[in-house]
Amino acid sequence: MKIAMACDHGAYKNKEALKAKLIQEGYEVEDFGCFSEESIDYPEVAYPCAKAVADGKADRGIVMCGTGIGVSIVANKVPGIRCAHVHDLETAKLTREHNDSNVLAMGGRIISQELIEQIAEVWLTTPFSNEERHQRRIDQIAELEKKA
Repeated sequence: MKIAMACDHGAYKNKEALKAKLIQEGYEVEDFGCFSEESIDYPEVAYPCAKAVADGKADRGIVMCGTGIGVSIVANKVPGIRCAHVHDLETAKLTREHNDSNVLAMGGRIISQELIEQIAEVWLTTPFSNEERHQRRIDQIAELEKKA
């Protein structure tokens, strides 16, 4: 599985640690930045990361900033992206099972590195349920994107 990743300066260390863990576990990772703790604007990295997922160049994406809020807003501007801002294991599981989320957003200043890694593991390994009611809702979201 290929994972696109991006962060701003508020989650740089978190992204680097998670990226190393994912590579060690056998995931292919494409890093869209940032590449230091120097201040940057998160749309510059979150949008291309999410676009890579929407375009099929990556299977899933993980975006992070200080809170996870800003990058989740940006990622959800990309048609075809269902980005979930997650801060616990249950939400990580449910957003995959129910929403087939394809981008995960987390806050490096909000949750611990240990929890970031646990959330990513749950999110990456939980399949979509394929239940009709969940697919119907995802299809409705796709239709709304066409109207925007």
